[in-house]
Amino acid sequence: MYAPAKFLAGLIAVALMPAAPVIAQQQDLSQVQIGTVPVADGLYMLTGSGGNIGVSVGVDGVIVIDDQFAALVDKIRAAIAEVSDKPERMVQNTHWHFDHTGGNELLAGGGALVIAHENVRKRMSAGQFNEFFQSETPPSPAGALPVVTFKRDVTLHLNGQTIEVEHVPAAHTDGDAIVWFRELNAVHMGDTYFNGFYPFIDYGSAGNIRGMVAAVAGALERMDEQTQVIPGHGPLSNVAELRKYHDMLKTVTERMDALIGAGKDADAIVAAKPTAEFDAQWGNGFIKPDDWVRLVYRGMTAK
Repeated sequence: MYAPAKFLAGLIAVALMPAAPVIAQQQDLSQVQIGTVPVADGLYMLTGSGGNIGVSVGVDGVIVIDDQFAALVDKIRAAIAEVSDKPERMVQNTHWHFDHTGGNELLAGGGALVIAHENVRKRMSAGQFNEFFQSETPPSPAGALPVVTFKRDVTLHLNGQTIEVEHVPAAHTDGDAIVWFRELNAVHMGDTYFNGFYPFIDYGSAGNIRGMVAAVAGALERMDEQTQVIPGHGPLSNVAELRKYHDMLKTVTERMDALIGAGKDADAIVAAKPTAEFDAQWGNGFIKPDDWVRLVYRGMTAK
């Protein structure tokens, strides 16, 4: 029998790792350091705790893609100050999870305009319960909520860049956005891409592995071999690595579709080891292979 609480304590312990998603909201972030990774001219990836942050800098100000936690905002601002003397003008959230939106209120209080898909505002406003991790996220304060929302796509024209924000439905969540920096040939994938380990797919927020496959496949169609890829979690990436991630997701989906179609339940599918050939590369993250199979199964069979 699967019990999420069995490994929740372990997830809390790894939450402070730079590449790992944060599951527990109450934790000591005082020792976290913000790293700065150059991506392209005027574009950086910041690491710390929680989701990777994208930072576009230029004459119009700073555009921030996701913002981790409130307790890290001073450190995030200090890292930004190393690459720009302009204020934070906009925050674009790639989805609602608290390790990507925790800095919203403070950045908005400093004058940044928060933008996200309409489902991000809905879920942040209502609060959420995560069945898989048996954890509850309370409603966000009003000051943290996106003030500009969109249904499908939105384009920003700032810092000499065309920044295309593309909604991809029912992937990691129902409010995911992929952010394209067209002239820079770079993209922030949000949590549709976990680089180096099996991804958390939030079926409680209408996420589904089929949507993940579709989102990554669609993104790959827009890329060339030189595209720089910022993942939601994990190190800066590229098209070759993203393609391997897509192929893994697609193969696992096809195998589990066949097993589910044959009437197999979760225990039988776990026993069939549909991820076995991928576990050495992708199974060393915060969700172990058997638990990830159960997570994917739950999302694929959700009513």
